[in-house]
Amino acid sequence: MTDKPARGFLATRLRNYFLTGLIICAPLAITAWISWSSILWADSWVKPYLPFDYNPDNFLPFRVPGFGLLTALVLITLVGFFAANLIGRSIVNFGESLLARTPLVRTIYKGLKQLFQTVLEERSNSFKKAGLIEYPSPGLWSLVFVATDARGELAVKFRDRGLDMVAVFLPPTPVPTAGFLIFVPREKIVLLDMSAEDAAKMLISGGLVVPEQLPAALQPQAEAKPRRFLNRP
Repeated sequence: MTDKPARGFLATRLRNYFLTGLIICAPLAITAWISWSSILWADSWVKPYLPFDYNPDNFLPFRVPGFGLLTALVLITLVGFFAANLIGRSIVNFGESLLARTPLVRTIYKGLKQLFQTVLEERSNSFKKAGLIEYPSPGLWSLVFVATDARGELAVKFRDRGLDMVAVFLPPTPVPTAGFLIFVPREKIVLLDMSAEDAAKMLISGGLVVPEQLPAALQPQAEAKPRRFLNRP
């Protein structure tokens, strides 16, 4: 009688130890694998274009992983440095003018440049705020990332109808690489205090991973606070 509970207790403890070890080791292993794969991918792109004398793999008895990635980072930084002065800007403008006269290429280049400027520009607030909208029907709420205010022709069309619309990105779970671009009235977006990174973690995990600590604005209080909406900047 006493052996069975003892065995059950031991099995439970071993299972708990295994799950604890898995929680610790799995993220480390996956992070290491993704990092190593990214380094090898960058090396495979850059190293074939390096001069023979400057590639350490040609005269060292072992490979130097990450040298291609380091070279790419240095070259990109140097391009940015030279493009920041007058001569560099002139060269860049001349190159862009040539691309602007090339059919098909100009469309691809212009679209990609606008995308990178929007995503990488430090003063841009795109996708830095997470919020909630009632979707796909009233009473059902979906997590979204605020992209930007409606611009260009869309802004004019909305304004003619007395609408103040904001573009939001509604990603699916658990792979947020695809999704829907939705224009929502500003007053119907409920902003969240959690960061965009925490919102992405919650989205990818299907709601299992939530911020470890609620922001002060969301801590339980004696009086319920009104819902927080997106204000005009």
